[in-house]
Amino acid sequence: MKSVALHNLGCKVNGYEIEVMQQMLREKGYTIVPFDKAADVYIINTCTVTNIADRKSRQMIHRAKKNNPDAVVVAVGCYVQTGIDAGKKDAAIDIAIGNNCKKDIVSILDEYFAQLENRGESDGTTKPAVSRIIDINHTDEYEEMRLEKTAEHTRAYIKIQDGCNQFCSYCIIPYARGRVRSRGEKEILDEVRGIVLAGYREIVLTGIHISSYGIDRGEPELLRLLSKLQDIDRLQRIRLGSLEPRIVTEEFAKQLSAMQKVCPHFHLSLQSGCDSVLKRMNRRYNAGEYFRTTELLRQYYDNPALTTDVIVGFPGETEEEFRMTEQFVRRVNFYEMHIFKYSRRQGTVAAAMDNQLTEAEKGRRSALLAAAGREMSRVYRTSFIGQETEVLFEERKEWDGADYWIGHTPQYVKAAKKADGAEDLGNRIIRGTVTGFLDEDVVLLK
Repeated sequence: MKSVALHNLGCKVNGYEIEVMQQMLREKGYTIVPFDKAADVYIINTCTVTNIADRKSRQMIHRAKKNNPDAVVVAVGCYVQTGIDAGKKDAAIDIAIGNNCKKDIVSILDEYFAQLENRGESDGTTKPAVSRIIDINHTDEYEEMRLEKTAEHTRAYIKIQDGCNQFCSYCIIPYARGRVRSRGEKEILDEVRGIVLAGYREIVLTGIHISSYGIDRGEPELLRLLSKLQDIDRLQRIRLGSLEPRIVTEEFAKQLSAMQKVCPHFHLSLQSGCDSVLKRMNRRYNAGEYFRTTELLRQYYDNPALTTDVIVGFPGETEEEFRMTEQFVRRVNFYEMHIFKYSRRQGTVAAAMDNQLTEAEKGRRSALLAAAGREMSRVYRTSFIGQETEVLFEERKEWDGADYWIGHTPQYVKAAKKADGAEDLGNRIIRGTVTGFLDEDVVLLK
């Protein structure tokens, strides 16, 4: 049988999709090999969220062709979706597949190889002369894929929706993923039941904009879905992907806090703590509204983990506007922040804005926020010392000559417990007291 190597770039949604593609290919009889080895087929699940992501996508496509010039190179996903001219012109790409047809990867390859055989018989060529472009047009229907197992042993990402209707001025993703399309509730519940029966204890709901789940059917349905997931036997933890701050009303926080399986770990995309920048970004809230969201979560949860994304160096961002963001993130006191330097994306409103900042200035501001983030993260982890907590252990690792089991608390704080002989704590939830730090990023459980 043919061998296939897969490489994923980008978000957790891409990660979910490539795992399903790998699952389907394995079931068809393909041998899965590492990406740096020779393979008959290379599949690159591309990303286009930044210019760097575009460049990495191109690099991996060309690396595949270099690994085996005779291989079939398949580029799928967002870079292909938004840069289809590149897909047509790039001689390293044999098949370009948009975001709507990843579920058809097996049949697409079957058809392609059949064409190769027919051409070889007719004229002696070994490959079609031009790349195949597979359905780049968006659809109004959700592309159903189902995961049965994942590379992780304790946690599974579950995709519940695709697309985004927000059209933030800096973001290309609505053009790459299309409008909001929600997955059927029954399909989600069936997938989760199967994942739980396979032994997974924790799920993470993911999507391009999960706060929009259900709006394409007339009303938000995220809380209803969570309440049904809550009732699944043997499922012990539910995590939420990135949330839109406006979804967290008092009623939302109240109902959510009553669901004991939902982890007190909330990622609320901020992007800027300055109202004038938020307006230019076309975000649908201001800093005051965002702060009230964080207060609501802290009202209904005891010391929840609040994490966020921040973009520095947005077009026209003055030093004063940046300082307002720096002051705001300290006021919120996040557990973790993901800092991004603004990346100019052709086709977005922000790309045409005046006063684009230099890379050096964006780098300076990024470093300042990163330092603030490390400081806040250390303070948050320290707050657990002396407290009891539960850890879902994932793997055993050696640390300075001693063996430890490593896992995460409900707040997604990484924790370690010294291994006791051959005892296997993998995929088990253990309760203990945090006594200190194994290192600056890992608390120690006793």
